[in-house]
Amino acid sequence: MLVLLLLLQAAAPATVKHTAPFKSPRLTESSGVAVSRSRPGILWTHNDSGDGPYLYATDLRGSDRGAIHVSGAKAVDWEDLALGPCPRRPGDCLYIGDTGDNQERRASVTIYAVPEPDPPLVAADTQRFTAAALALKLRYPDGSHDVEALYVSPRDTAVYLVSKGRSGKARLYRISHTAWQPDRVATAELVQTLPIAIDRSRGRLVTGAAVRADGAMVVVRTYVDIYFFRAGADGRLIPGLHPRCSVAGLERAGEAITFRDDSTLVLSSEADRIGRGTIDVVRCPS
Repeated sequence: MLVLLLLLQAAAPATVKHTAPFKSPRLTESSGVAVSRSRPGILWTHNDSGDGPYLYATDLRGSDRGAIHVSGAKAVDWEDLALGPCPRRPGDCLYIGDTGDNQERRASVTIYAVPEPDPPLVAADTQRFTAAALALKLRYPDGSHDVEALYVSPRDTAVYLVSKGRSGKARLYRISHTAWQPDRVATAELVQTLPIAIDRSRGRLVTGAAVRADGAMVVVRTYVDIYFFRAGADGRLIPGLHPRCSVAGLERAGEAITFRDDSTLVLSSEADRIGRGTIDVVRCPS
């Protein structure tokens, strides 16, 4: 009952700190974003479906910092991007969720993990390749889902995925780091149904998620809201005291979210017929 009452409260508006459009002509649908921890000022992003397997380097000004081809990866419908501990080696990896499934018909989907590369020196350098990506093929225990949100827990290197909510519910799934085995399709574990009031008519469909660097807080975004959760020891998400923050009207087609630091978030949007997507730095009430 307490959770329901908290979620029924009016969402507090976010404070917008900065907005910039993407400068790269190739970056037209920013669907996932991650802030580099080892390359100061660098943001990584990627396009939605329709592009090849490329990561794009940018910054908070939307600068064109070049593109890198992800070796060994395919791009069916890339939807989200996360930075986290590599599943099989020391250091940080970028996790790419090829998990989009608008018709909810894919028998399995793929997550790629690639060691975070150095960004290109100049935007014109388009011949760069990452190290070979690891691929994790997975299915869900309850059928196919459209999933546009993932994050990687720094506590146990498990990958968490949140369904978009086309069925009316946003479900949280987990897959262990031990599942990264070649020639195998792993089955994710259903952790819980999240207390997010899915409402397609109001844009309340899940489009991105991120975990704070210490693993203690998780944010899940829709087109219009950001939901805040505490991460339990078992991976379950618990709504915070102020669980919802409004970003309605901030973006034309807002999809991605990541932590810039412990209290500031970076959002990115897809472009539409009016113009290129944008980067927004926001802060929500505590």
